[in-house]
Amino acid sequence: MGQRMSQRQRRRMPRAARKRRHLRVRKRVFGTPERPRLNVYRSLTNIYAQIIDDTQGHTLVSASTLDRQLRDQVKGLRPVEAARHVGRALAERARAAGITKVVFDRGGYKYHGRVKALAEGAREGGLEF
Repeated sequence: MGQRMSQRQRRRMPRAARKRRHLRVRKRVFGTPERPRLNVYRSLTNIYAQIIDDTQGHTLVSASTLDRQLRDQVKGLRPVEAARHVGRALAERARAAGITKVVFDRGGYKYHGRVKALAEGAREGGLEF
């Protein structure tokens, strides 16, 4: 029959659903040295992005709203605008490292809001995906 869920179980459901979506995306998305993976992680207050070579398991480039260079620029901005700044900074660092093409891994999040703004900022900065 119908079982009742505790508050703790209900609170954990969105996290579990995101994990399932992320695993489903990761089955298909794999970063190579020629075309590494751009991974996004979104917390309530910050957004983080990494470009990863999955063959070696190394992070090649990263950027976040907590970076020393970006922290002052994004202070006082709305979260979507801050995510766009992070995307541009990531693209700039990637081009300096010789990376122009990436595979986008949205990390189980909807392609909407901050995730979409980060992707558009990275495209504006010169990354192709």
